[in-house]
Amino acid sequence: MFKFLKKKKEPESLEEVLKEFDQLKKEFEKVLKELEILKEREKFNIQKVGIVRFNPFEDVGGNQSFSIALLDGKDDGVVITSLYLKDGNRIFAKPIKGGKSEFNLSKEEIQAINLAKHGSSKATSSGNFGTH
Repeated sequence: MFKFLKKKKEPESLEEVLKEFDQLKKEFEKVLKELEILKEREKFNIQKVGIVRFNPFEDVGGNQSFSIALLDGKDDGVVITSLYLKDGNRIFAKPIKGGKSEFNLSKEEIQAINLAKHGSSKATSSGNFGTH
C-alpha cells in the first residue's frame, strides 16, 4: 500500500515533490474509502451483549438458567434463553429488531436486551422467570 519500505532518493524538484503529494493523496483517499466500507459493514456485527442468569423455579437450585441478548449497531439481533429444568433444558431464541421483538419477552429477556443496549457487560442475576 505505502511505498515507505524502499529507500527512495529525495525529490530534487518541486515537480517531484508535487507528484509524491499527489500519490500520497490518492493512497489516502483509497484508505478513507476502505475505512467507510468497514464502518458500514461493522453495523451488522454483534457489538452489544447482555446476559442475565436466573432461577426459574424455587425447587431447582442455583441460577443455572440464562437469557443472553446479542445485538448489532442498530439493536437488531437475537435473545436466547436457556431454561434449566429438573427433566432437561429448554432453549428459546427470539429475533430482535430495533431493540424489540414481535414475540412476548420475559422480564429476564428484556433485562438482557437493556443491558446489551446500554453497554453494561456485567452479568446480573434475577429472581423467578416471568413473561410479559
